[in-house]
Amino acid sequence: MFVKLKQVRAYFSNATILENYSKLKPSAFIIPIVFLAALVLFLYSQNALSVEQYPLIQKNYFLSINAALSQYPNLILNITQIGDTLVLLSLFSIALYYTPKIWESFISATIVAAIFSRGLKSFFSIPRPLQVYDVDSFVIIGRRMPGFSSFPSGHTITTFSILIVLLFSFMPKKYLSKALWCIGILALGYMIAFTRVGVGAHHPLDVISGSAIGYLSALIGIFITRKYNIWAWVGNQKYYPFFMVLFVVSAGVMLFKIYTENLIVYYLTLVVLFFSLYKMYHVYFKK
Repeated sequence: MFVKLKQVRAYFSNATILENYSKLKPSAFIIPIVFLAALVLFLYSQNALSVEQYPLIQKNYFLSINAALSQYPNLILNITQIGDTLVLLSLFSIALYYTPKIWESFISATIVAAIFSRGLKSFFSIPRPLQVYDVDSFVIIGRRMPGFSSFPSGHTITTFSILIVLLFSFMPKKYLSKALWCIGILALGYMIAFTRVGVGAHHPLDVISGSAIGYLSALIGIFITRKYNIWAWVGNQKYYPFFMVLFVVSAGVMLFKIYTENLIVYYLTLVVLFFSLYKMYHVYFKK
């Protein structure tokens, strides 16, 4: 039992991450680029490369997905919050203690994802479902999202930028394990992504395109981490007080969210933050 635990710890380590990063080739960018190109060609074939037509060709799909998922409002509302940047990074806060190398990629990928998200939203300015469809024809769960652009889904970009970093950081060596790992990560990503349709905040193609953009952001983040050491300081224990303050602030935000929304996902996030704080506090002041 003890030997197996040591093997697990050895696998989920900085050494494993660095080894996997070294195997990653620029050809990995082909997948998200081809995916996005196929999406553009599809929209072109449907004469939907316009602000007016883009939502209309998805109306039936949007209504069907929204109707199916909105039957589980509490579950959908909890899952969709995982795509929030603060929540998702907080859930992986403990990785800063055990595998700081992955956090270097998280930081780079998140910055790239934010640039893509804000830039593309501003450029395309696609109206959200609430601005296009009859409000009585679909279900809105949680707060209404009438503002800013619908395309692409920021929650989805964030989700995939973090999950794809995770995917490549701990990619198994055996083919079967590798296939199951990839399927599991992608399934989790799309489960979170499509809740954005379930809550009535996004069109289906918003989240589909967001997954590819998040994938692209993750790869860029990994290659930045591999080539440059700009975030190497995050693994240095002398900077733990900075992250402890950051985690305390994040915990405060989660407490406020619990007070206003009272979702289970916030309680889980709070537990992870407190555990991360405990580990970092113990290590920092022990020395």
